[in-house]
Amino acid sequence: MIVEHLSLVDFRNYATAELALHPGPNVLVGRNGQGKTNLAEAVVFLATLGSHRVSSDAPMVRDGQEFAVIRARLSHGERRVLAEVQVNRQGSNKARINGSPSKPNELPRYAHVVLFAPEDLQIVRGDPSARRRFIDQLLIQRTPRLAAVLADYDRVLKQRNALLKSARARGIRGEGLSTLDVWDDKLVSLGSEIIAARQRLASDLQQPVAAAYEAIAGADHRPQLEWALSVGGGDPEDDDGTTDDDAAVTAVERVDDPNRIADLFRASLAAKRSKELDRGLTLTGPHRDDLILRVRDLPVKGYASHGESWSVALALRLASAELLRSESPAGDPVLILDDVFAELDADRRQRLAALTAGYEQVVVTAAVEEDIPEVLHAHVVRISAGTISDERTLGQDQEPGEDD
Repeated sequence: MIVEHLSLVDFRNYATAELALHPGPNVLVGRNGQGKTNLAEAVVFLATLGSHRVSSDAPMVRDGQEFAVIRARLSHGERRVLAEVQVNRQGSNKARINGSPSKPNELPRYAHVVLFAPEDLQIVRGDPSARRRFIDQLLIQRTPRLAAVLADYDRVLKQRNALLKSARARGIRGEGLSTLDVWDDKLVSLGSEIIAARQRLASDLQQPVAAAYEAIAGADHRPQLEWALSVGGGDPEDDDGTTDDDAAVTAVERVDDPNRIADLFRASLAAKRSKELDRGLTLTGPHRDDLILRVRDLPVKGYASHGESWSVALALRLASAELLRSESPAGDPVLILDDVFAELDADRRQRLAALTAGYEQVVVTAAVEEDIPEVLHAHVVRISAGTISDERTLGQDQEPGEDD
């Protein structure tokens, strides 16, 4: 897949922006604060329906405006697709495909993107929510219909939590909670599908992650991925900070039948209902699971060096790209390397550049052009003083972007 042209209206600090991209490597160069990352973020949103920088959509809408528009002309071989999304400050977003109204969750069927960013270090070192977000965004790209499943689960979870809080405030117990059973059924149905899909994805990523890690680090440290699942009896999000719950992992990994996962989920809800009523919070389900990452048989979080952590983060992205590349009839995903090379030592820079240069399209952002290995220098776009200047075409004026 190729992004041929990107148009923005009221996105971040851009009133308007027009960016032409080419097959092969594209380098966006400019000082910090000029809006390079905003351009990358817009492309990523089309593919994942989310941002790698913020958890809600409102910050992406320019100050004083009610919505932003991202429009991209995509090339799939001989086929051209015009994908457009209206990102609303409040309420549901809207989308169009080739000018016809569409659901936003249809966009990932056409836009395939893998982003590398400094924030990736939080996938391996941060809270469980960072790892869940990484996996779920990849799930959406791999199986676009799961966008609706994840959204429905989030909606049901919020409604169930509201009911628990209301019951706690009113002192309702026992038979007075029959409404909760209805939400339990919906939570189990949607959540079991998410758990099963996440487990399949972790299993499918295992070999590509190991290969990518060895290529980046130059060493075989046996990286591993496995889920700590709250429905298996543990709680990766518990207050004691425990995330490495082997019992929770194996309890469901040994189960092939999705119905068995649902049974475990129901049993877990029943076992924790009293505690849930005390806290007014749903304490089991995929929203409390954690993806455990290991190298040298030790958890990356808390044990891996800075270099090892970066190698795991890069390996996760490279493995994602390889998985999408192998499964998608649309060809390679677009690789976006957003200010990553500044974070890496010289050896990892060269290794990462060599591994990504062969993709159909690569977009690299950098404050210092010299940070980019020569193999990725083909088409350079300079962003300065609110102007996008293509070395081969005339630039177009726009307002500067925010926060690179």
